[in-house]
Amino acid sequence: MMDNELIKKVADELESYVIETRRYLHTIPEISGEEFKTRAFLIEKIKEAGLPYEEVEDSTGLIAVLDTGRPGPHIALRSDIDALPMPEEPNNLAHPRTCISGTPENRCHACGHDGHMAMLLGSMKALAEHKDQLNGIIYFCFEQGEEVGGGIQQMIRALSKYEIDTVWGIHVYAGLASGKVSVQPGPRMAGALGINFDFLGKGGHGSRPDQSINPVYCASNWYNNIAVAFANQIDANQTVTLGLTGIIGGEAGNVIPDKATVIGSMRFFSVAEGEKALRIVKETAEHTAAMHHCTVDFSRMKAPGAPVINDEKAALLAESKLPEVLPEGTITRCDPWYASESFRMYLSKYPGVFCFVGINNPEYGSGAAHHNSFFDIDESVLKLGMLSTLKYVAAVEENGGVR
Repeated sequence: MMDNELIKKVADELESYVIETRRYLHTIPEISGEEFKTRAFLIEKIKEAGLPYEEVEDSTGLIAVLDTGRPGPHIALRSDIDALPMPEEPNNLAHPRTCISGTPENRCHACGHDGHMAMLLGSMKALAEHKDQLNGIIYFCFEQGEEVGGGIQQMIRALSKYEIDTVWGIHVYAGLASGKVSVQPGPRMAGALGINFDFLGKGGHGSRPDQSINPVYCASNWYNNIAVAFANQIDANQTVTLGLTGIIGGEAGNVIPDKATVIGSMRFFSVAEGEKALRIVKETAEHTAAMHHCTVDFSRMKAPGAPVINDEKAALLAESKLPEVLPEGTITRCDPWYASESFRMYLSKYPGVFCFVGINNPEYGSGAAHHNSFFDIDESVLKLGMLSTLKYVAAVEENGGVR
């Protein structure tokens, strides 16, 4: 087990490495499923650490393995690797950026995955260099396509052949002040339900609506009906947000279309309430369609994705042990984040922790929301993420697991 002084020493020594790594990765953003340069760079770093690895089947994802050869806990550490298909501004909210996307017109790391990779690579380098101080096995998981859920199933399948005792992940968070770290138990990020279905009618000439069945009216009527249904049927003690973002139907002013599509999403922290919300969406759509003599096609609708819920024992272990290596006052608690994350899939199988590392620093200019073209990372917090990762590994080893 790495002791506290060693953890702090190696984090200090590797801070510049982590920052330089993040800056390089920021210049080569690749969208979900196309992370080829990113994967090549990760493989190079894994080889430098002297670790074996596997390429996750049907994915650009990777799993590197540090086997100490001694009995101990099996710990999975995870980072996502994809960027977003959106432009990046040359400045953050206050200053010119320290580094900018190599394709700022349409690709950038506007969610922090470059920082996640850098923190995990720094932790991997530290753990590999001090393998003689460790017990058990550590799996370093680099997940493809988190932004679209394009690599999580492949990663979970690849991990299923291993016996994993606990899982740890980090997300930088613009909703939390720089210098703060949150690892509290319970719901951390929202479950999600994508709304994407069609009302089907009968097209015709705009001059004779009586000879057609107009699905646009049906879709717009459903927007009102679902709002009323939510207000009266969702548990008042639960949070389910309803974000309806579009009605897509028709292209010409004198043509009634055959169908109208509605799109949006819902976010929730209770699985049961998320499932109820899906039922309400479908029931109101079917009843509204019947009123307008339309039908509904739900074939693109999927089951709700679960929220990210930190395991209580793992999270409390982290809350109690991380302060041993972090500056005083670093550990805090914060409200759940309404975005969604594929890390929920790991936590549905293994007890673990999704750690938030705050990056909101108005002076530096890193307070912009995620998925915003002004988004930036306060790089001074990357060491906190590395310290937290290394200490969680040590705490699990010292505790003999999380149970």
